[in-house]
Amino acid sequence: MDLGMELGILNRTLLEQMREGVYLVDRDRRIQYWNPAAERITGFAASEVVGSHCHNRVLMHMDESGHLLCEGGCPLHKTLHDKQSRELRVYFHHKMGHRVPVMVRCVPWKDEDGELLGAVEFFWPEGREEQLQERLQELERMALLDPLTRLVNRRHLDASLDSRLGELRRFGWPFGLLFVDVDRFKQVNDSFGHEVGDKVLKLVSLTLVNSVRPFDMVGRWGGEEFLAILTNVTPEQLMHVAERSRLLVEGSDLKEGSHLLSVTVSLGATMARPEDDPASLFSRVDKLMYASKRAGRNQVTGDIQDP
Repeated sequence: MDLGMELGILNRTLLEQMREGVYLVDRDRRIQYWNPAAERITGFAASEVVGSHCHNRVLMHMDESGHLLCEGGCPLHKTLHDKQSRELRVYFHHKMGHRVPVMVRCVPWKDEDGELLGAVEFFWPEGREEQLQERLQELERMALLDPLTRLVNRRHLDASLDSRLGELRRFGWPFGLLFVDVDRFKQVNDSFGHEVGDKVLKLVSLTLVNSVRPFDMVGRWGGEEFLAILTNVTPEQLMHVAERSRLLVEGSDLKEGSHLLSVTVSLGATMARPEDDPASLFSRVDKLMYASKRAGRNQVTGDIQDP
């Protein structure tokens, strides 16, 4: 049966009006349809992906452990195999290189006689886009945004550290700090130029933002350094987010001409203590990050005793 005819059964007009991303694959996992929401959410135009296989460097779903599901565990592949629907949380690969958290739902695609034709994947971000945009607009008005990465700048991070330390002393509200440095970033600039270097910083910044919780703060400390403030967090949760951030950055990449460029990050992680001031807290997390550098880069070093 002609796949184009069967696509009409899915009601193309309805699919093109949906806010969720939708794509359709045949039994060989070749993409047959890619709706406008999928273009908006992923950055990939339909003309770039329709006709290609979904495992050929399109979304490249990754779990929280940094495992690429295309290499085993692909939800669409499982649905094609057992004809069962399934839903899970993954991080997909945006066209710009960074990782984005989404929920996906895979369902079998059958004809009127129940014969399997392929599978459909619906996917949607985790519902914080509007909230983030409102926050960015307010910070922009207050000159608290880094112009390149669109993260909060050092001025805002300094003020937030003061506030969080005050809350820790008065109310016992815990928080942790992650200090993140892009490994061998100078080599990126020397080899590819500063324009590509800027793209790498954007890739890392967006991946870090998408790795933490919506109410946590990630900002650009300066150069290739980033600082994340995680509120109401346990030491174990802090280390989990740090490791997830490391894995997601490692699993992101940027296509630049014939080159596929990827970077890693080194992280320090620490819980704030009541006796800390901003200087002592930053000094500690800075030393932990450099311990990761000395140990070989692309790792997390933590000092996460309870405050």
